[in-house]
Amino acid sequence: MKRWRVLLPRIVLGFAIVSAATWLMLERDHVDPVLIERFVRDLGPWGPVGHIALFAVSTILFVPGIVFSLAGGLLFGPIWGTMYNLTGATIGATAAFLAGRFVAGDAVRRRTGRRLEPLITGVEAEGWRFVAFVRLVPLFPFNLINYALGVTRISLKHYVLATVVCMAPGALAYTWLGYAGREAAAGNATAIRHGAIALALLAAVAFLPRLIRQYLARNRSTPS
Repeated sequence: MKRWRVLLPRIVLGFAIVSAATWLMLERDHVDPVLIERFVRDLGPWGPVGHIALFAVSTILFVPGIVFSLAGGLLFGPIWGTMYNLTGATIGATAAFLAGRFVAGDAVRRRTGRRLEPLITGVEAEGWRFVAFVRLVPLFPFNLINYALGVTRISLKHYVLATVVCMAPGALAYTWLGYAGREAAAGNATAIRHGAIALALLAAVAFLPRLIRQYLARNRSTPS
C-alpha cells in the first residue's frame, strides 16, 4: 500500500506530461502562456517539475519557447521562473543534441542541407566559442540548431555549458516580461517598474548580437 502511495502521484504526473506532450505536438501553433499556466497550476506541488518537463518537450518538438518563458514568469516570478525555464530549455536542447548525434543525424543533414557546412566549419575552428556565438546571434532557428550541433564534433560538456550560459540572458528577459504581465494584470503598483526592467533586459538581449558582430569584425581586421 505504501508503495502505491509513492508511485501513484508519479504515475499521474507522468500521464499528465505525456498527455500534454501529445497536445503540444498536435496544437503547437496555438499554445499560449495562459493555457500553460492553467495546466501547470493544476499540477499543484508538482507544478515546477511539470513546467520543466513541458519546456523540455516543447524544445524537442519545435514549439516556440517564448510562450513557456512567459508562462514561467507568470507562474513562478522572475528568479525561480528563470531557473525553471533555463533548466527545461537546457534539458530539451540537450536531448535534441543527443538525438541529432545518435539517432536523427541523416534527417538533420537533409533538413539543414548546405546550411550545416558553416556549423561544422565553425565548430572545427572555434569549438565552444562558436556554439556560444550561434546561441547569441540567431543565424539558425533555435530548435533546429540543437539537432544540427549534434552532427558536429563539439563535445556534450562544451555544448551544454555554452548553451546554459548563452541562453541565460534571454531566459531572464522573457521570464521577467511574463512576471511584469502578471503584475500588470493584477493591478499591482510595481507593474511599471517590473515592465521597465523587462524592457531594459530585452533591449540588452537584442543589442548583444550587434556587439558580438562588431567585436568579431574588429578581431578579424586586426593583424596578428
